Amino acid sequence: MKSSRTLGLVMIAPAAIMIILFFLMPVVLTAVFSMTSMTTATGISGGVYQIAPNSLIALKSAIPDIAAEMAEPRYTIDEAGLKAVEGLGLAPGIAGELRAKHAGEVFTARRDVERMLKDLADRPSTRDVKQISEQFNRSVLNTRFDSKEQLFSALDGLGFKLTPEQKETVAKATYTGWVWTTDNFSRMTTSPDMARVLLNTVLYVALVLMLFNVGYALLLAIWTHYMPPTPASIFRGIWLLPRITPVVIYVMLWKWLAWDTGFISILMGKFGYPPKNYLLDNAYNAWFFVVLINGFIGASMGMLVFSSAMKAIPKSQFYASEVDGASRWQQIRYIILPQMRWPILFVTCYQTLSLLASFNEILLATNGGPGNATEVWALSAYHTALRNYAGNLEYGLGAAMALVLVVIGVMLSLLYLRVFNYGTLVAKPLIED
Repeated sequence: MKSSRTLGLVMIAPAAIMIILFFLMPVVLTAVFSMTSMTTATGISGGVYQIAPNSLIALKSAIPDIAAEMAEPRYTIDEAGLKAVEGLGLAPGIAGELRAKHAGEVFTARRDVERMLKDLADRPSTRDVKQISEQFNRSVLNTRFDSKEQLFSALDGLGFKLTPEQKETVAKATYTGWVWTTDNFSRMTTSPDMARVLLNTVLYVALVLMLFNVGYALLLAIWTHYMPPTPASIFRGIWLLPRITPVVIYVMLWKWLAWDTGFISILMGKFGYPPKNYLLDNAYNAWFFVVLINGFIGASMGMLVFSSAMKAIPKSQFYASEVDGASRWQQIRYIILPQMRWPILFVTCYQTLSLLASFNEILLATNGGPGNATEVWALSAYHTALRNYAGNLEYGLGAAMALVLVVIGVMLSLLYLRVFNYGTLVAKPLIED
């Protein structure tokens, strides 16, 4: 018994490893990234502290007076500046007097430091005053600091006296790296654009699932079930073409059909209609083609599953119903459909998860257009994290959107199991030994 158990564990180990590596780990990493503020700007490693124009904009709303002062240069009489003055070849007493009387002083405006220079014993000329003052010009703007301590040390050196709360505000606004945060989920719940994308996703999944992946697929399966074997096989093979055709070629065929130089425009031109891009002409047309493009692919899989399930129904049931005078509709209603609950559950669950995560066909056909009318959640997550027009890829927000899809998929799967009474489907048959 022990050896059998060990052998079973060894046999199942590769499958367990595959599940962990290719399902659990991506989900865990997605959850981890969703709790960060990672973007192209922050990078995926640690950042630095930099008072840049964008951080000054953020600071102006919190500490406007200090932000305005940070944007302007200050003049500090420090040792580096004094040595630079000595190298100008001016009167030697100028640098000495500055070191003795004014070392460490900070001036907030150029006119103040120039007024001080004109009061020196060896009064420099106006041209020299300009040259000397420039040696003490100091600013933290666009300077990179590796730590908060270096940043605040530089600010202290320029005469900025910040409270602990102000320091925390400055540190948060000037940090260029990523941080742990839950803001991604807050943005999703408050953004009207996200609400529209979610509505698009619900519409997309519901239409394709009900009309094609389950509804039309079941109709095709029933239709071919009553056809002779050879024509039925040929018909099923034809319906498999959308699934086995490379997606780029498949979508290009649809574009050729709907473009302003495509078949529809040529045909409608015969009746006096000007050519136009029916695929992107308006939102209604775009949705019509998106549903058809994805529906024909999904219907082929459902057709195969349902056809196989119907072949498993004992032929004796159909023969007996015919003897009793049952019509085709009565056979479908009382023999086929009651025994299709398990296949319908499988196709519904699988295709729902597939539609939630799929966006390749929409990306190639409309890219979410026109005007984001066909932007679904998975495509929006792709645009957010990996490709957008703004250029700043938001990895954290994209991961949070992907995590939402995982949660929705799990919840819908549990709901389907409840609706289809999964416990009854897998229960042991009530047959006595």
